[in-house]
Amino acid sequence: MDNNPQEVPKTPAKKSDHILARLMDLHPKVIDLKLDRMHRLLAILGHPERKLPPVIHVAGTNGKGSTTATIRAIAEAAGYRVHVYTSPHLVRFHERIRLAGTFIDEGDLQNILLECEAANGPDPITYFEITTAAALLAFSRSPADLCILEVGLGGRLDATNVIDDPVVTIITPISLDHQQFLGDSLAEIAFEKAGILKAGTPAIIADQMGSADSIIKEQILIRGADAVLFGQDWTIKPDSNTKQFTYSDKRGTLVLPMPVLAGHHQVMNAGLAIAALRHQSVLEIPNAAINAGLGWVRWPARLQRIKSTPLNSLLPSGSHLWLDGGHNHAAAIVIRDFLSRYGHVTEPITLIIGMMGTKDIAGFLKPLTSLITKVIAVPIAGEAGGANPAALAAAATDNGINGVIAKDISAALKMVDSQHKTGTTPIVMIAGSLYLAGIALKEAGLYPE
Repeated sequence: MDNNPQEVPKTPAKKSDHILARLMDLHPKVIDLKLDRMHRLLAILGHPERKLPPVIHVAGTNGKGSTTATIRAIAEAAGYRVHVYTSPHLVRFHERIRLAGTFIDEGDLQNILLECEAANGPDPITYFEITTAAALLAFSRSPADLCILEVGLGGRLDATNVIDDPVVTIITPISLDHQQFLGDSLAEIAFEKAGILKAGTPAIIADQMGSADSIIKEQILIRGADAVLFGQDWTIKPDSNTKQFTYSDKRGTLVLPMPVLAGHHQVMNAGLAIAALRHQSVLEIPNAAINAGLGWVRWPARLQRIKSTPLNSLLPSGSHLWLDGGHNHAAAIVIRDFLSRYGHVTEPITLIIGMMGTKDIAGFLKPLTSLITKVIAVPIAGEAGGANPAALAAAATDNGINGVIAKDISAALKMVDSQHKTGTTPIVMIAGSLYLAGIALKEAGLYPE
C-alpha cells in the first residue's frame, strides 16, 4: 500500500487557529521546562490525567513518532480504540490529538481549548503546556482502551510527564538534539529522557549509544523501573533476503514481515512497539495483530515517497521525490543509509533543505556528503527562527557539496528540472525540519490521515 496521506482541498483558517494563536501569548518563552504550571491547570480542570485509559509514555530523540504509530497500528489491528498525542503537527494542529482513532473534530477542539483557556485565566503557561492539558482533557472524556503519549521535549520536565502510573514507558534511540534546553552532552540528554521512568513500570529501552546507555541503566535502578533492555530482554534480527525480521523476548520468538515504513531503522522502532505491547498486562495482543499492524502503519514525513502531486509535476518525468522531517545528525545517518540502499543511487541526488537556526547544520550535512550532488537551501515560511538559506548553502559548500538557494520548495524543484541532464533520473530529498515537511505536504495537497 502507498504511504501517502489522502489528498484534500485547501481549507481556510479555522476558529481553533485563532484560539491557538492567542494561547501563544500566555508565556513570554516558547519553551520553559517546568511542571508546576501543568499541575496547577490540571487541578483546576479536575485532574484529567488521572482519568485516562492505560497509558504508554514514549520519550527519545529519534523514532518516537514511528514507534507511537506502530503501537497504535498494532493495537487497532487487535480491535482496540487508541488515543494518541504527538507533536509537532505537520499541516494542522488537529493531528496532535487523535481520539479513539480519529483526529479531534474542529468543534471539539475549539471547545476544549476555550475551556482550558478559561480555566487558566491570565496566568503564565506555555503553548505546549496548555495544549497538552487540552489533549488530556479530551482523552479523559472519550472512551478508549489505550492512550499513547509522545514526549514533546526531554522527558523529566516535559508537560506530558504528569502521568503517575503508565503501563509502559519507552525510550527510543537518543542523540544530540535540543542542546539549548536539555544539555550539551549525551549523558545530560539521556538523564532528561529517563525522567519518564516510573517505579515498577516496564521500561522498554532501545539500543543506545555511549554514555546514554549507562545513564539510562543508572536511572532505571534509581527510579525502580523494570528494565526491558534491547540486547538482553528483547532482540531483533532483520533478514534482507526474506524481507522479514525476527523478534525475540522471554515469551518466545516471532518471525514478522518488515515494517511497511521505509528505512532500515524502522525495524528498531517496530521492535520497541512490539516489546512495549508484549510487556504490558492490560491488553491482549494476538500475534496476528502484530503482523497486520506492521503492514499498514502510517507515519507521514518519515522517508515518505511523494507521488502524483503538484510538486511532482515540477520535476522531470520519472523523478523520485522523497520527504523526511529529520533535522539532526542521527536522522541524517538514517537518510544516508536509506539512500545508500535505494535502487537508483547511480542517479544525481539533490537535497532541498530548510532548518531551524538552533540546529547543527554542519552535523546534519556531514553524513550526506558522499551521496548528495547538490543542496538547495530554502527558508521555512512562517518560522521566525528558521536558518538563513545563505548560511545553509554556505555550510553545504564547506562540506564539499554544491550549495545554492531558492525562494521556496517549488522554486527549488523547478531548479532541479531546469538543470537536470538528459538521460538522468533525478532523486530529490526534502529534509531538515518537520516544519518544512509540513509545508511540503500542504503544497503537495496531501494531508495526514
